[in-house]
Order: sequence, then C-alpha cells, then structure tokens
Amino acid sequence: MTFHIITLFPNAFDSYLGESILKRAIEDKKIKVQFYNPRDFSEKKFRHIDRPPYGGGPGMVIQAEPVIRAVASCKLEVKSKKPKIIWLTPSGKQFTNESAKKLVSKSKDIIIICGRYEGIDARVKKVFKGEEVSVGPFILTGGELPAMLMIDVISRQVEGVLGDFNSLEESRTANPNVYTRPEVLEYKGKKYRVPKILLSGHRAKIEAWKQSKIKK
Repeated sequence: MTFHIITLFPNAFDSYLGESILKRAIEDKKIKVQFYNPRDFSEKKFRHIDRPPYGGGPGMVIQAEPVIRAVASCKLEVKSKKPKIIWLTPSGKQFTNESAKKLVSKSKDIIIICGRYEGIDARVKKVFKGEEVSVGPFILTGGELPAMLMIDVISRQVEGVLGDFNSLEESRTANPNVYTRPEVLEYKGKKYRVPKILLSGHRAKIEAWKQSKIKK
C-alpha cells in the first residue's frame, strides 16, 4: 500500500510516521508514504501558490495549477492504472473503518490531497475525479492531520502491519476498560482492584463481561 500525499507541509508528518507501528511498517515495506509539495510545481520565483479568492472574502486560496501538476506528477509514478484519489473536506463522506477496509481491498495506491488556508481552487476536482472525504464533524487548519489519521486507520487493515492480525480491535470484542499487573493498585490510601471476572479464567464469562461493558 502506497500513500501519495499532496501537501504544502510534508514535514508535519515526520513525528507520527517516525514512531511505533507506522515506522516499523514503513521499514518492513508493508506501506510506503510519498510526498508531493505543490510549491515544488509552482512557476513563480518564490514558489507562491496562493491568491485572494474571486468574489471576495477572507484568507487565501491555493491555486489550481501547482496542485494539478503535483497530482499529475504523482500519477506518473503510481503503479496502479486507477489510483484512488481522496479530496479531504469537512463536507465530504464520513471516513470509517469500513471505508478503510474497502480501500485496502480495492486500491494499492491512494492519493490524498490536503487543503490549507481557505481551500484549494475547486477546478482541481473537475480535472481529477476523486472522492470527497471527511474524518469528522469539525474543521481543522489543514488536511495534514486528517491524512495522518487515514494513513493510520488504513495501514492497520494491511496484513502484517500489526504483526498479529487479531490485534484489530474492530474484529473482536474490545472492551474500553483494560487491566494488567499489579492485581491491586494502591494510591493515596485507596486500593483499586482488577475485576474478579478477569482473573477467573472462564473465557465465556469474560467475553460476556466485555460485551456488557461496550456502549451500544
């Protein structure tokens, strides 16, 4: 699985991709993340890529041409004949675990376009047909955090990334309350114990207890 990220701020991804499971997945070549900065495709001397919006209003809009050139360059490197193109927007279709599973089963190359400022010139969407996706009912300063979220969620569905595929919480009964040693935790004179059922060894009763704790 290769993620192709169109972003003005590729360095924003360094800390998250450079740690833990995703770092290992990249090193093991289970996933790959490539970046394309529209500034590198600007024909202007100082790599400017934004202009005031037509019709007035606050903020600046990212120009279409640098983004189009970035996506076109990306598509030349993509192995898949029809890579999945995702346009991040608060008004898009809600991204879910099911969305991630479908992407893994149907696509080996995913192009994610991250907006900034007041957004990207809408004509880019007409040039490259993609799916408009939202990660939640809120607005962020840019698409980089949503892109990282999507990389994380999708990567977990790629076999070998988690090591043990049974680690997928959504494929089993995953209780929001988990415990480990010590059996009795003492803090400020109070004792906090692990629920007895988890110490019983009775798998059926433990599973039933986990189910009862999951919010419907």
